[in-house]
Amino acid sequence: MTQQQPPEFIEKVKTGISGFDLLSEGGLPKGRTTLVAGTAGSAKTIFACQFLVEGIKEGQNGVFVTFEESPQAIRKNMRGFGWDIEQWEAEKKWAFVDASPKTGNRPLVSGEYDLGPLLARLEYAIEQVQAQRVSMDSLGAVFTYVPDMAQVRGDLFDLAWALREREVTSVLTSERTQEYGDISRYGIEEFVADNVVILRNVLMEEKRRRTIEILKYRGTPHQHGEFPFTILPDQGIVVLPLTANSLERKSSRQRVTSGNAELDGMCGGGFFRDSIILVSGATGTGKTLIVTEFLAGGVNNGEKCLLFAFEESQEQLFRNASGWGREFEQMEQEGKLKVFCRYPEETGLENHLVKIKQLIEEFQPDRVAVDSLSAMEKIAPLKGFREFILSLNAILKEQRIMGLLTANTTSLMGGMSVTESHISTNTDSIILLRYVEVYGEIRRGLTVLKMRGSKHDKEIREFTIDESGMHIDKPFRNITGILSGTPTYMTQSEIDRLGSLFEET
Repeated sequence: MTQQQPPEFIEKVKTGISGFDLLSEGGLPKGRTTLVAGTAGSAKTIFACQFLVEGIKEGQNGVFVTFEESPQAIRKNMRGFGWDIEQWEAEKKWAFVDASPKTGNRPLVSGEYDLGPLLARLEYAIEQVQAQRVSMDSLGAVFTYVPDMAQVRGDLFDLAWALREREVTSVLTSERTQEYGDISRYGIEEFVADNVVILRNVLMEEKRRRTIEILKYRGTPHQHGEFPFTILPDQGIVVLPLTANSLERKSSRQRVTSGNAELDGMCGGGFFRDSIILVSGATGTGKTLIVTEFLAGGVNNGEKCLLFAFEESQEQLFRNASGWGREFEQMEQEGKLKVFCRYPEETGLENHLVKIKQLIEEFQPDRVAVDSLSAMEKIAPLKGFREFILSLNAILKEQRIMGLLTANTTSLMGGMSVTESHISTNTDSIILLRYVEVYGEIRRGLTVLKMRGSKHDKEIREFTIDESGMHIDKPFRNITGILSGTPTYMTQSEIDRLGSLFEET
């Protein structure tokens, strides 16, 4: 009886590129070649360099073969990310194979072009630094030297075979002429590589959106679809793996205060400890006040709180909070509160998300408030904004942090905003704030529209604001249409008539 052999799995090498290893479920297949294709400016060279940089940090040396830019230009361009390539070269951790064209020396090809000398130089460099990783940027330059496509294809197969024989993990870059369509410019490169990764830099609604997609990963699992990524000065490429977030999370039954005793009563005793709450209303209805009371309530309970403000400066927030009897400045000095203010237009949405994640990891808050999400809507296409919200919710849920997010309605009297429509299904509780016109006077109304897993007050209650904060009062009577933005006063006779329609017989 023959003994059954265990299945042979393909080992993966962690790239170290933030988010990519989660997206690729472990990194690049070890000892194989991966084609990274993209249009001009899609960050192919950064990916190729970062692959080597992160390898060196893990003790895996690398060789960079450059067909276009000179090594001097690459050293200079990558210094902005804090990567000192020259130092690694001196330490025998990084080696260049320079196949870039020289100024005033146009390549002249007569007869068959031979990649043999290049292979010899590459093997020598691998031997010299004991490389485990190789990056080649970019294959398209080879085609400009060799007019015979059949010969190029054969030579590239020889090159890929040689890299596999050396058991090095390789990244080959190649240009595309369009974001969606043919994988590579010459239609050959993707057949040579074992795996294909596509980088895109798409113009959507007059805004650029970078995405990464694993198109082919021979014999190994990976996440499917496009995922946004950004490029940061001190980190390089950072991928945001949205669908890698799972629903296998624990939920708390512990109740904590909203910071307002009357609102706690409407919510059945307070918010759940790890819930996400959306507060929606028109400008001036009291959203920032709810945020203020939410954070102050947390600090009073001995919790650490973090506020991301995208509409008001820190000084404005401190002044307003003080006017409601909450001393944010003192809380921050005591290390119980951290306030981060930035205008949305200062950077891209992905960069904001990375910063939010970084501050949460550093400060380790129990509560997070974002005021407001609607301000972020203006700086990204709808698809990008939806991904931002999903990622933000996932970050809070993963770390079991209670979050309170605010959104503006476009209409002064009610209705649903784009922000609200995108986030409402992903939140545990929704609180609506509305203006109500009663006989020529503007009043404010509040209702708890949704609270997952709990009974709650379903009435629309009037509230007032004074120097001590928000005071929730009795429900509005004799008025309908508040949530739709068309409040209508009803006479007592009409109420009696409607009530009689539902009397038990």
